Amino acid sequence: MKYFGAHVSISGGVANAPLNAAMIGATAFAMFTKNQRQWRAAPLAPEEIAAFKANCRAHGFAADRILPHDSYLINLGQPDPDKHRNATEAFTDEMRRCEALGLVKLNFHPGSHLNLIALDDCLRRIAAGVRAALDATEKVHAVIENTAGQGSNVGFALEHLARLIELLGGDGRVGVCIDTCHSYAAGYDLGTADGYEAFWTRFGSLIGFDRLEGMHLNDAKAGRDSHLDRHESLGQGTLGWELFARIARDPRLDDIPLVLETPDDTLWATEIARLKELAKD
Repeated sequence: MKYFGAHVSISGGVANAPLNAAMIGATAFAMFTKNQRQWRAAPLAPEEIAAFKANCRAHGFAADRILPHDSYLINLGQPDPDKHRNATEAFTDEMRRCEALGLVKLNFHPGSHLNLIALDDCLRRIAAGVRAALDATEKVHAVIENTAGQGSNVGFALEHLARLIELLGGDGRVGVCIDTCHSYAAGYDLGTADGYEAFWTRFGSLIGFDRLEGMHLNDAKAGRDSHLDRHESLGQGTLGWELFARIARDPRLDDIPLVLETPDDTLWATEIARLKELAKD
């Protein structure tokens, strides 16, 4: 079964996220667990946690259909030792917040080398940060998102994700989230039937579908191999609805959260409704 949703607001408290998702007809959703522009936040209050869990139950959102995202401020690939320590502490806190809410996944961008260290050294630093967070928690999976490769960001090649999993010893609590816009901007030809199959064949070989724990469904403003992280509403970008129809009908992508991060939130209900119809075809 397909579970479609969007990255919804937590304005007024995290308990509002499932309510906001239900209002747009979502069967999955993404969220931040705190203000993503801040490094630190007060611990979640027991009443907030209870209200969040109650609202999820009321609207049928199981924990594995929710894909929270960490703060964009965090760079686990940070070359500076003190800044890397701070990033690791912040990421660990994000994992603990998810655990407090009864969630089982935390989606994150791997990080950047800032043109100061070699790529593999950066991947090793990311893996060390993830390892510390996994060791400090019990159940939450660290879900690595592929990137567009903008600037000095790593994670734009499937080989980078596979290397991180290897560096983490193949830990079963390490998963992957594939973003359609990022994949296309990184050079993967998701816009054609052959390119789509080639991408997933490569993914299956290097990583495996058992590690696919979510997807971000975004059209792209820029072209293939542009390395520009610019999301567009579905069907209004360089990818088009054909790709999202393939995803909706692809049984390999069942039973994971398929989440919109498209820029016009007034279209989310319409986009989700169309995706649901495509999944029926």
